[in-house]
Amino acid sequence: MKFPQPQTLKTISQLIDCEYIGADEFPVTGMNEIHVVEAGDIVFVDHPKYYDKALNSAATIILINKKVDCPKGKALLISDDPFRDFNKLSNHFKPFQSANSQISNSAIIGEGTVIQPNCFIGNNVKIGKNCIIHSNVSIYDDAIIGDNVTIHAGTVLGANAFYYKKRTEGFDRLLSCGKVVIENNVDLGAACTVDRGVTGDTTIKEGTKIDNLVQIGHDTVIGKKCLIASQVGIAGCVVIEDEVTIWGQVGITSGITIGAKAVISAKSGVSKSLEGGKNYFGIPADDIRSKYKEIASIKKIPEILDILKNQ
Repeated sequence: MKFPQPQTLKTISQLIDCEYIGADEFPVTGMNEIHVVEAGDIVFVDHPKYYDKALNSAATIILINKKVDCPKGKALLISDDPFRDFNKLSNHFKPFQSANSQISNSAIIGEGTVIQPNCFIGNNVKIGKNCIIHSNVSIYDDAIIGDNVTIHAGTVLGANAFYYKKRTEGFDRLLSCGKVVIENNVDLGAACTVDRGVTGDTTIKEGTKIDNLVQIGHDTVIGKKCLIASQVGIAGCVVIEDEVTIWGQVGITSGITIGAKAVISAKSGVSKSLEGGKNYFGIPADDIRSKYKEIASIKKIPEILDILKNQ
């Protein structure tokens, strides 16, 4: 997320009431999660396991819960609770805006687009030309939808990221300030859910077709001309490259990449990145031929045990 105008390190430190290491006028232009940071961004880190990753990332301002050596060309914000303070900044620069109508006055809707009854279109939403938005679709603030997109009934675009920190008193939610981007010629089935990015975009690229009852987590990027069948669950920060086919009830863990033109068979569980151009099956998902050989071998175990017993 980029700020409406550049800030200084001193100004940011005053907003969250924390110490800082760096020049007062050190430029701060935005804030992002570590997988999408760039120069000028704030990234937060609150666990020693990830200190090095944050300090060596593209971010030039690190919101951290310990005084450490500041890398050259960067600045530090020293906080007793970086998660809390990241939320403070999110709330300051991107506060929640309540709606006062079913279709916001700030929404931009292209020529030839049809919006069926009982839809909600939030603030600053942009919808392209010749789209069909069926009844009871909810499109939260800031979503961007291209041309020739079809969205079937009950689908929700832009709900909060499923991102929580466990505390003694319960779970603390990380505020979501990103958006959903749907490119041209995408079809979304009924009752799908596409969560907004935490600070970046959840993106479905051109020509992809998605069946009913599919969940897509925050900051995930789905490539061009993918085909995703019903009841697939995709966690946050996943990259699915172009022309991937995912059949029904596949579950995909966070932060991995599925290579272009991969095919994942139904009911598979994907727990690691998969190379493109191959067919996969099983839990955990593996090359389909290897998996079927494994299943065949397992079926022979009783026979092998009987042989050993009778020796």
